[in-house]
Amino acid sequence: MTTVHAIILAIIQGITEFLPISSSGHLILLPRFLGWPDQGLAFDAAMHIGTLAAVVFYFRTQLMAMARAWIASATLKKQSPDGHLAWAVLWGTVPVGLVGLLFNDYIEEHFRRPLLIATTMAGFGIVLWLADRFGRRQRDEYTVTWGDAALIGIAQALALVPGTSRSGITMTAGLGVGLTREAAARYSFLLAVPGTAMAGAYETLKMVRAATPIDWQPVIIGIVVAAISGFLCIHFLLRFIQRIGMLPFTIYRLLLAAVIVYAFA
Repeated sequence: MTTVHAIILAIIQGITEFLPISSSGHLILLPRFLGWPDQGLAFDAAMHIGTLAAVVFYFRTQLMAMARAWIASATLKKQSPDGHLAWAVLWGTVPVGLVGLLFNDYIEEHFRRPLLIATTMAGFGIVLWLADRFGRRQRDEYTVTWGDAALIGIAQALALVPGTSRSGITMTAGLGVGLTREAAARYSFLLAVPGTAMAGAYETLKMVRAATPIDWQPVIIGIVVAAISGFLCIHFLLRFIQRIGMLPFTIYRLLLAAVIVYAFA
């Protein structure tokens, strides 16, 4: 992989990780359209370290407040909105952790196919629009219940299938339980922190232990670029999501699915 390839893939990762249009789908499809070799799931996971850094830095104040409140809740039984949100994020992470641990290798081997991506891209894009259209959009992320967190967490586990979109499916579930657009997006981004950290650590460990030598330069450059582009994407999406809604993303997903079917069917 060249440095230019790594930079382009990292920019795509940073943008598509937080927009509800599937980063994994784009990272699989772009090399196929451009005739590049598949960079592999390990590189994709390494790029998630960059987007993890972006979301941690963007929400650093809120995450610190949540961490302090969670410690107070766990040790002193002192409840607060930040502590409740921290528990909701941790509880919502359990399903993806279990599914990833049990089925990650199978997904890596069998699910990186263009027509499957087209199906999930279109199908979950329509579901996203329906949730946005008919959701009540009245609650903020601090009102997420244990049941809400479990439902959104199960939805996040579905995002292990390429083309689903982790942010897209969790925003869909958030809208479905009555969160506002901004609250659904914020909870989705906060939910990305523990899950992405686990996945990134697992894949990085695999890369370090790999028998074949790894060219770390494009990987490190990609992580930095993904962090920068991811931070900018979070900033602008949260500023405009209430006004633009989910319809533009659904239209994009449907158009991309049609292009994939045309190119690979």
